[in-house]
Amino acid sequence: MGDPGTSLAPLANTAAQFATTNWSLVLASQSVASQATSAQEQLFRLYWPPLYAFIRRRGYGPEEAQDMTQEFVARLLARKDLAQVKPELGRFRSFLLASLKHFLANEWQAAQTQKRGGGLARLSWDDETLERQYQLEAADQATPETIFERRWALNVLEQALSQLEQEYSRAGKQDLFEGLRGFLSGDSRIIPQAEIAARLGISVNALRVALHRLRQRYGQVLREQIAATVTSPADIEEEIRYLMAALAR
Repeated sequence: MGDPGTSLAPLANTAAQFATTNWSLVLASQSVASQATSAQEQLFRLYWPPLYAFIRRRGYGPEEAQDMTQEFVARLLARKDLAQVKPELGRFRSFLLASLKHFLANEWQAAQTQKRGGGLARLSWDDETLERQYQLEAADQATPETIFERRWALNVLEQALSQLEQEYSRAGKQDLFEGLRGFLSGDSRIIPQAEIAARLGISVNALRVALHRLRQRYGQVLREQIAATVTSPADIEEEIRYLMAALAR
């Protein structure tokens, strides 16, 4: 993903424009079945990679880590543990990590006496992608907790980029997004603006305006992602600082 420092800078200027939803995903996951299912899917799409990375860092192989992540999430849902989560009790990712540690210490071995997934439907995830992501980070000596936090931070950025790409694609601007995405991801091989503008058939000034708008929208999307699992607007700024620190570790 590269160094996100400059691409996250516009976030500091968008606070007044953003209407926070404050733990919307967590709270929606506790609601009626139709809303809860969608919210739960979004939640675990955000947190599944860091959960898997934590388990892998604890010394488990890819297959076992896949099963353990699946079992952990399935049991959270089956026991309706998310209904016990309250904003005043702290960060949702902190709740998940504490729950995962408890699961690994007390429940995983017992779960092996049951059918895979404890008889629950298997949740869909691309296990090969998870392992590729983990291998990109596995060379250093970071603790499982550090890997969890860094994978969470990277996944927040990746989800924000994915949403932006979908928005630009629906607007018929896929080429523009592809030309500019390197400025958001911190890609060191980024092509000069003049060359990108020539490829797209627009002026350099028009390209700069488009890039400014893309960065603004990136900041908004990223804030929406973070706001869904924090308690108050003030927590959004703290989470952004924490996210950047996690990426720098």
